[in-house]
Amino acid sequence: MFKYFKYSFLVTIIGLALAYYWGQVHIGGVGIKMALIALFLSILEVTLSFDNAVVNALRLERMTKLWQQRFLTWGIIIAVFGMRLLFPLIIVSIFSKKSMADVFSMAMTDITQYSAYLHEAHVPLVTFGGIFLLLIFMSYFFDCEKETLWIKPIEKLFAFAGHLHAIEIITALFAILAVQSFLPEENRVPVIISGIGAILTFLIINGITETMEKFAEMKYNAAGTLKLGFIGFLYLELIDASFSFDGLLGAFAISKDIIIITIGLAIGAMFVRSLTLFMVDKKTLKSYIFLEHGAHWAIGFLAAVMLIGTKIDVPEWVTGVFSLGIISIAFISSIISNKNTDTTLPEINEKDCPQ
Repeated sequence: MFKYFKYSFLVTIIGLALAYYWGQVHIGGVGIKMALIALFLSILEVTLSFDNAVVNALRLERMTKLWQQRFLTWGIIIAVFGMRLLFPLIIVSIFSKKSMADVFSMAMTDITQYSAYLHEAHVPLVTFGGIFLLLIFMSYFFDCEKETLWIKPIEKLFAFAGHLHAIEIITALFAILAVQSFLPEENRVPVIISGIGAILTFLIINGITETMEKFAEMKYNAAGTLKLGFIGFLYLELIDASFSFDGLLGAFAISKDIIIITIGLAIGAMFVRSLTLFMVDKKTLKSYIFLEHGAHWAIGFLAAVMLIGTKIDVPEWVTGVFSLGIISIAFISSIISNKNTDTTLPEINEKDCPQ
């Protein structure tokens, strides 16, 4: 197991050392405190993103070894410096109408103003992330070909709903309309634009992925496999971005220091990626058949929390406790089901599904 997490432990050691140095030298005499805050943020990131690791493993299983490694190397660079550091700077730059250099200077010297600008972007950001994750949740459960059900009464109803063409898109549009109706006038248009943007992003990425998979299956050429790897990589990064929106904004409730936030979230993101590769290599999702279900239920809950969060603040620990709880129950259910061969329901006829 150590080989999967060795780089995560290395990043942890380096990150905590940097946090200590930053607190001790730059802030002045609070090195241990800053290191402990960074450690807490990393634990929070792993807790909130365990379901992300399971979903990542599902997609990563269908990618080549080369792209799996790129997910751990290039992906972590994008996740840390792209989503946890650069992306917030870009958002604040847009909302404050200041240059990136000025925004970075603000983040280092006037963190209160910086976080205020970032929270201005809270509503459209969590709307995009919430709708994108809601579509992932629905695309998994609204599947009329689904063979294995966990919470049977509800999941059987969802599978039946999958016979309705474009039910996921229709539901997402109603969710956007519902969310914007509860918000002040100035937030309604940004929410609608963000929500529709999330739907379009999901449709484009999903459509390209399915097309590339068909090309790969038909063995058109080696390039088809390469493109599939790239599109799969892009899809995983978008999922990670959607998960990171709420956690990034929530991190400012724990610390106002952008450097400490970046270090803490970076450590957590590294462990999530290592955990993903571990599950892929160990075929964990095949051994514990309900883990996928538990992860997607957690995703559905997170999507709901993010959309509710446009109006009401929901503590991050609520999402973390629910995610760990539902995935733990799914894990236990999987162990029990392995002793009972009659857990898989008959397949619903494929020809009944909408084309």
